[in-house]
Amino acid sequence: MTLNILFFTITINKRQMSLEEIRHNEMVDKMVEENKTRQSMLRLF
Repeated sequence: MTLNILFFTITINKRQMSLEEIRHNEMVDKMVEENKTRQSMLRLF
């Protein structure tokens, strides 16, 4: 009788964001919000 067992160890680490990445993401979020408000204003007309 043969018993084959395979073990995996998976480690997940949260990736640290650099200051530049944080600023970029904030800028993108701001632009998306501005576009949403513009679109909502155009729908009113």
